[in-house]
Amino acid sequence: MADPYQALGVAKGASEKEIKSAYRKLAKELHPDRNKDNPKATERFSDVTKAYDLLLDKDKRAQFDRGEIDADGNPAGFGFAGGQGGAYSRGAGGQQFDFGNSGTDFGDIFEGLFGGGGRSSNPFGSRQRSAPPPKGANVSYRLKVEFIAAATLEKQRITLEDGKTIDLSLPKGVEEGTQMRLGGKGRQGPGGNGDAIVTIHINSHPFYERDGDNVTLELPISLKEAVEGAKIKVPTVDGPVMLSIPAGSDSGKTLRLKNKGFHKKTSGRGDQLVTLMITLPKDNEKLSEFVKDWDNDDNPRADMGV
Repeated sequence: MADPYQALGVAKGASEKEIKSAYRKLAKELHPDRNKDNPKATERFSDVTKAYDLLLDKDKRAQFDRGEIDADGNPAGFGFAGGQGGAYSRGAGGQQFDFGNSGTDFGDIFEGLFGGGGRSSNPFGSRQRSAPPPKGANVSYRLKVEFIAAATLEKQRITLEDGKTIDLSLPKGVEEGTQMRLGGKGRQGPGGNGDAIVTIHINSHPFYERDGDNVTLELPISLKEAVEGAKIKVPTVDGPVMLSIPAGSDSGKTLRLKNKGFHKKTSGRGDQLVTLMITLPKDNEKLSEFVKDWDNDDNPRADMGV
């Protein structure tokens, strides 16, 4: 190599940024992986790499500019037999490259140089690692889960594209739109199977509703139960339980059943909130007669200003 500045096509006073830019452009054009049938390009690639190595080393560049070393980094006026502990690699066409003792880091130059494809363990194509073969496509599934099953984390069976079935354990904190990834249950590919992506849809319930981790329920009670109080059976997502209705309960009063809601993401469960709703019997003559003669001055709407 005669002159490193000429090899890279830069001026003698070029900045480090200009040197890197020139080398990146030439390296992309001349890299052996792109010129396997062009030994001249490979030879020139070796020259521009050596030039880049020298000019990016401030001490060597200063020595070259003062005439103390030649373009190969050897003392001016002396031959060089090679082999001072450097590492060598052979590129396309058998061309030998020396990249051993320079200390230059080529990572910033060759990263992404060829569009993010396979990256060499050194910049000359030796021991190059190609990109791994792609995995197969992911497959999306939509799984409908009953409200109670979601609250109690009941296992769900799903049939995959290949006809196989899997029993899924629902995650704590499951909610509408929760996604579960089943590794390796997608379509086949040269690099292995893709994944199955399962999106959870929770069906509505005839009388339960969800409020965060809690389950809400409007519970019908009779007038007698509201006035006198009672112990009644109440449905929950875990099965019926007994609930004490305090005497004199109004419609809208809410009672709490602890740990009868959805499983939380961390630990524990939400509660079931039971709202009492007094229902009156239809066409009950005794009730009609009772209220007809009942003189009650209380105004239940007084707090509303009417």
